Amino acid sequence: MRFSTPNDPGWTPLLQAAWQGWEQAYAPYSHFQVGAALLCRDGSVHIGCNVENASYGGTICAERTAICAAAAKGMRPNDMIALVVVTEAESLTPPCGLCRQVIAEFAEDLPILLSNRTEKSLHSIASLLPHAFTGRNLLNSD
Repeated sequence: MRFSTPNDPGWTPLLQAAWQGWEQAYAPYSHFQVGAALLCRDGSVHIGCNVENASYGGTICAERTAICAAAAKGMRPNDMIALVVVTEAESLTPPCGLCRQVIAEFAEDLPILLSNRTEKSLHSIASLLPHAFTGRNLLNSD
């Protein structure tokens, strides 16, 4: 599968899965639903949705719920192949800073497709979070 342009056919099942996640979002406070779908090297697809909490700090984003679901099933760094994030917002919605950091922990060069009902845009985690702080920074003693 290729994920080099927003219209590559490999994105289609991930977009469908991300919209399924969007339908499951729990957003009673912001009413801003987000869905995500993560493809892993073993072919598995993990769906995520945002889950809000009255204690706002307890809220978790769709991207992180998908990553946590994959990690709970054994995903490790460099197992992520592609990520889709969907909303119904007028403008495309990229991952928040915390999600970008979590994504970078598992994949420093991940294609990320942002989509709403009318447009799509392809990005990489490297472009969304340049010079990411990762485990290599902790292990490098030079």
